[in-house]
Amino acid sequence: MLNPTLLRNQLDSTAACLKRRGFELDITTLQTLELERKQVQVHTQSLQQARNAHSKTIGRLKATKEDVSSLLIEVANIGAELEAKKAALAAVQSRLEALLMEIPNLPHESVPDGHSEGDNVVVRYWGQIPEFSFVPKDHVDLGTRLGEMDFELSAKIAGTRFVTLFGPLARLHRALIDFMIDLHTREHDYKEIYVPYLVNAESLRGTGQLPKFGADLFRIAEQDYYLIPTAEVPVTNIARDRVFEAQDLPLKLVCHTPCFRSEAGAYGQDARGMIRQHQFEKVELVQLVRPAQSYNTLETLTRHAERVLQQLELPYRVVTLCAGDLGFASAKTYDVEVWLPGQRRYREISSCSNFEDFQARRLRARWRSPETGKPELLHSLNGSGLAVGRTLVAIMENFQEKSGRIRIPEVLQPYMAGEQYVD
Repeated sequence: MLNPTLLRNQLDSTAACLKRRGFELDITTLQTLELERKQVQVHTQSLQQARNAHSKTIGRLKATKEDVSSLLIEVANIGAELEAKKAALAAVQSRLEALLMEIPNLPHESVPDGHSEGDNVVVRYWGQIPEFSFVPKDHVDLGTRLGEMDFELSAKIAGTRFVTLFGPLARLHRALIDFMIDLHTREHDYKEIYVPYLVNAESLRGTGQLPKFGADLFRIAEQDYYLIPTAEVPVTNIARDRVFEAQDLPLKLVCHTPCFRSEAGAYGQDARGMIRQHQFEKVELVQLVRPAQSYNTLETLTRHAERVLQQLELPYRVVTLCAGDLGFASAKTYDVEVWLPGQRRYREISSCSNFEDFQARRLRARWRSPETGKPELLHSLNGSGLAVGRTLVAIMENFQEKSGRIRIPEVLQPYMAGEQYVD
């Protein structure tokens, strides 16, 4: 959530900044609600002062045994009016907060202008795109030929956008998870965390999924729980309503979870294969840091995601998302995109974002500044390290051989009991 002070004191410049990302701020409604809030608040304060003054007068008159019955009636009337004004103030504040909850984060000044994915800016490339002496297959054809990837069975069990993996391919999928967790805990100094896969609505509001993206969530209505769309939600929520001491930051956490998304609005997009599914696995990186460190942290966190691909010898590129392609809560995002021979294009495999204090304000997540001794909002960041299914797809397609077997990257072979191929 944006700082309400910006909307009160810098409304026009804030609106212009939001327009960079294609968001039209409803200035008229904001001004109307803010004026109403001020008027009701002033009236409420006036009534409180009048009631306090009358109460003091009543106390003084009672001490001299004078008649205070008329004053008591007046105080009772003021009290009734005051309660009505408090209710009106709560109502207008609720409407203001609801409006604020729909406003996305401000893009950082370093974020390039643009309207869509086509305006994103490539930062760097890594690795060599493989050359094949044959026409490379996509992961669906490869997995089906191996007899270890079945979409039709999953459709019978559940529906479309699910997959069932068997044997060595299922084992390779699990090996990737173990490898990523080990890399981030041993080499990058993250602390592993295990979290619930079901969360409440308050947790989703805290990280920005609600109310904006309710249609993309799976909700269990009877218990009012939601299946997590990403580990970012439960992991970041450990900071909700907490004040961290300076020595506790940065807090670096890594978490593997399944993720569940309804993919609302994705009809016809990536309908083939494992690229866009209702259920998938991710290893997520979350950092909670001092505000002054957050943009250096974003660079480091992105390098941590890249390191996974480098160890796996998978070619990739890093792009800076333009303002119009930013996620709702992000101030700046780098996408790491892996090369997929089956599609002849780079596809996102990690998205690394700095949310600044946008999530922290919703979560009331703070740290105690040594300079002031007072609690201040911290900054939150997260990134995939990596999306496991898409990494499996990338290995299958980049390391395929003409026979259909798949070479296992050397770094994964110890996790596969020394096996060098999936066949």
